[in-house]
Amino acid sequence: MPTDIPRNTAFIIGLAIIAEGLLTLMDAMIKSLTPRYNVIEITFLRFAFGLLGAAAYAGATRPGWPTLEATAYNGLRAVLIVFTATSFFFALGKLPLADAIAISFISPVLTALLGVLILSERLDWRLVVAVLGGFIGMLLIVAGQFGAAGLDDGVLLGATAVLLSAVGYSLNVIMLRYRATRDPLAQIILFQNLGPALILAVPMLWVWTTPRLDDLWRFAAVGTIGVIAHTMLAHAFAQFEAARLAPVEYVTLVWGVLFGYLMFAEVPSLATAAGCALIVVGTLMTQRR
Repeated sequence: MPTDIPRNTAFIIGLAIIAEGLLTLMDAMIKSLTPRYNVIEITFLRFAFGLLGAAAYAGATRPGWPTLEATAYNGLRAVLIVFTATSFFFALGKLPLADAIAISFISPVLTALLGVLILSERLDWRLVVAVLGGFIGMLLIVAGQFGAAGLDDGVLLGATAVLLSAVGYSLNVIMLRYRATRDPLAQIILFQNLGPALILAVPMLWVWTTPRLDDLWRFAAVGTIGVIAHTMLAHAFAQFEAARLAPVEYVTLVWGVLFGYLMFAEVPSLATAAGCALIVVGTLMTQRR
């Protein structure tokens, strides 16, 4: 596994920043679809259309047949991806885009906490402060939404869904980093679209609503953007350790504010800014460990 910083550092970081921007655009487009379609159907179509691009990429690069180990590992990732995606897409229908992204920044803090609870890693004062800061920041963001819209159960459900998604995302990034140095990127991208599409194919039938013609291009664009962005991220994680690229995720909030304003006329509140600052500080403290 490479440990040295690549010479093309600026290119790799730029690649990750652009990829995060594309994923935020994808989230914004999904948010625009949540009033008309069930989250299961949205998630299925996102990966079904993404499968077309992933298959084309695999056909062009010819990565070969996966090993049994790669199949099992990426199959497990597919289950985790379904859980992470459906949770976050559900939250997008309940929260402003920037707020959902800001709460999701608690993911690295939760990863460090899981390391203590599951792997018996050392608990020190930095982690305690980081966890407290992260959750206070999340409560500030949620409280800001309650103040703006009154006592709305949807806000609490949305925040809970983001927290669940953040846990899944943390585990997924770790697994991606592990396999990105062992499997061809085309295989990884193919698995993370094929697996979720197969898993959701049957549940989708129970909630299916025939998409409007003008929405079909949105679903196609969402799937295509997802494949392109995750291919770029997989390439970046194959070059850098996950911890070194983690701070790049903070630029997602900038993208979230931009797309939230342009597409939904959402303006982040002071509570969102303050809560996000606490979460980011907490994340940085966990990285210093």
